[in-house]
Amino acid sequence: MGPSSRRFSSGSELGAWVTSPPDIPGSRNLHWGEKTPPYGAGTPLGGAGPNEEANLGVGGPGAEQLNRFAGFGIGLASLFTENVLAHPCIVLRRQCQVNYHARNYHLTPFTIVNIMYCINKTQGPRALWKGMGSTFIVQGITLGTEGIISEFTPLPRELSHKWNLKQIGGHLLLKGLTHVIAMPFYSASLIETVQSEIIRDNPGILDCVKEGIGRVVGLGVPHSKRLLPLMVLIFPTALHGVLHYVISSIVQKLVLFVLKRDNSHNLPTESSTSVQSMLDAYFPELIASFAASLCADVMLYPLETVLHRLHIQGTRTIIDNTDLGYEVLPINTQYEGMKDCINTIKREEGVQGFYKGFGAVIVQYTLHVAVLQLTKIIYSTLLQNVS
Repeated sequence: MGPSSRRFSSGSELGAWVTSPPDIPGSRNLHWGEKTPPYGAGTPLGGAGPNEEANLGVGGPGAEQLNRFAGFGIGLASLFTENVLAHPCIVLRRQCQVNYHARNYHLTPFTIVNIMYCINKTQGPRALWKGMGSTFIVQGITLGTEGIISEFTPLPRELSHKWNLKQIGGHLLLKGLTHVIAMPFYSASLIETVQSEIIRDNPGILDCVKEGIGRVVGLGVPHSKRLLPLMVLIFPTALHGVLHYVISSIVQKLVLFVLKRDNSHNLPTESSTSVQSMLDAYFPELIASFAASLCADVMLYPLETVLHRLHIQGTRTIIDNTDLGYEVLPINTQYEGMKDCINTIKREEGVQGFYKGFGAVIVQYTLHVAVLQLTKIIYSTLLQNVS
């Protein structure tokens, strides 16, 4: 079912694999409709049609193999950055969002980097990588849930180019149902990422599954009376997930349209290098996906702050002191629901309170840009050496 199970027989098929995975709660990168084909495929820039071998003018068997796995390497670097390298930013961002005690809002990357250093110094590297395994489990649950629902219901998993309002409604309903079903597991994963390493036991790899099921059936670790029922969390969770999907999908399509329009005025000539043609075939998709994720995360950051505070309330979670980088703080909020949470944050912490930890987003996407640029330089060098 996943991309890894496919065989890539052409450059076009390989490029189609280089798309970001479907969205998960708290995560990024979804596509509207079918997977976008490699940018420029079927044109002189793409260099190959759907049933043709990619031939970008780079000679030798080594070059052919490099071209064949170009999309795989570039896409893998992007996925590694999003899901592994950026995880410390996600951990600190979530801790700042739920820390209603904090006086330092960490709106800039400079204070975030300083707190990262202090936490790493006092607690060790594990403090910034906690909960990473559970985030992958939530991704798997989300993908599996979406696939199962789409198989046994008429709700479309992807939209064709000839879509109508009924198909869009069913498609968005599928996304909302997926987020609702994954919600208790996402809540357990959120706790793992914000819980302080100082008082945290070593969790098992499947603990988030056990805690998620326990929260649904009312068993497991005892919670306080302030714990919000799952019914209260359904609307904000589904709203955030669907809006993130819609915004990222629209932005991605717009960016790809702009890149395609700009390139149509600059068709390649005989003197154009095969290196640039190869890069143009793969990077626009990643650029569009990056821009879509960034826009959705920035626009929905206040809603995500509210969502995380509602999920964490009453779970007896103890987080790191994000003002000092050491010591711990309990979470003892008493929100009655989404509306009360919004009003309380606005009244007690101001509008900027919705953006606590925003500097971590800047660090996260700056890191992503740096890795993509480094990948591009390395790949350009390799192609030039074998050409």
